[in-house]
Amino acid sequence: MLLSIAWKNIWRNKVRSLVVITAVVLGLWAGAFILAYVFGMINQRLEDAIGNEISHFQIHHPEFNRDYDPKFYIVNSQDIIRGIANDPKVRGVSGRVLVYGMVGSANNSLGGKFIGIDPESEDKVTQFGSSIVEGEYLKPSDKNRIVIGKKLADKLKVKIRSKIVLTFQDVQGDIVAGGFWGKGIFKSYNSGLEESNLYVRNEDLSRLLGTGGEAHEIAVLMQDGDQVDDYVAATAVQYTELLVQSWKDISPELRLMIESLDQYMIIFFVIILLALSFGIINTMLMAVLERVREIGMLMAIGMNKVRLFGMISLETIFMVLIACPFGLLLAYLTIYWFSVNGLDLSGIYQEGYAAYGFKSIIYPKLETIYYYRIMVLVMITAVLASIYPAITALRLDPVKAIRKI
Repeated sequence: MLLSIAWKNIWRNKVRSLVVITAVVLGLWAGAFILAYVFGMINQRLEDAIGNEISHFQIHHPEFNRDYDPKFYIVNSQDIIRGIANDPKVRGVSGRVLVYGMVGSANNSLGGKFIGIDPESEDKVTQFGSSIVEGEYLKPSDKNRIVIGKKLADKLKVKIRSKIVLTFQDVQGDIVAGGFWGKGIFKSYNSGLEESNLYVRNEDLSRLLGTGGEAHEIAVLMQDGDQVDDYVAATAVQYTELLVQSWKDISPELRLMIESLDQYMIIFFVIILLALSFGIINTMLMAVLERVREIGMLMAIGMNKVRLFGMISLETIFMVLIACPFGLLLAYLTIYWFSVNGLDLSGIYQEGYAAYGFKSIIYPKLETIYYYRIMVLVMITAVLASIYPAITALRLDPVKAIRKI
């Protein structure tokens, strides 16, 4: 009986009820889509960082990361690389020679990070070859050839086949310089990499540095990301004299972003629902005040306070229950469409996103569990939003309410 009365009451003023239902639908849709957008952006950043920059884990000399002194290279690095590469759990491994210095052209001089790579193994770890937009990727047979970022090339005013001079300190602390000729120009979604990184063959850079063919950094990409922590722990035990770090240690800000994402998003969605609840409270309070005489009659003929409270609460809950499927379905369809086609923000936020290492095309993603969490939060909001209007109804004096015109 109470269910039937509550259901009929919400349709006595169709416009008002439909306004509330529409508001809840739009609130659910907007909240779920923003959740999916942020999750997609962060997950995409993680995949890009692992797949194109830092890999799953790296190995260094324990002193190297302190001030990047080139004398702290990995002894017997080639043997370590071969041993890791033979493991079926590993997708790719690359040894890199690293040094910071000055890069100069006929027009300008800037600071940069010089990375000596083996072109074939590096492409297996970071797919670096696919980022070349002008010229060609390095080949193992190339000598004194260099690949630089588009932004850096523009600042130096160099092109393909232009001469570029790298100046830095070798392992003895002496200033050395080497001349290289442009082989390719790459473009990255991360403007920081594009403005600072330069890539040459590891043999060429190692010869100038005097490292004897040894690497400063070994980057490893796993077949299964879920095995990274166990593999890192086993590798650290095997090479106790070296520093073995997973992506979580190499990029702590990214780790914090991933670990705190759930909490931040739930808080954000609660704020949206809190704002939505005020609209529900206002509408239900209007409904109660318009039916003062009717509520007084119900109380006069014997409807107790519990049933009256339940009737007002059920009216709110019914409207939210109607809105939930439509709101979540609309959110699901929107998220699915953009997860396939992508949300292209390149015309608005490309430079801003690139400054923080994010791509400007976002693929929203929301796991099924979050739809259930959203539904639970919305139902809790509906119950809480119905309390104040219901209490207002309970405070009415039946005699005065009946006499009210």
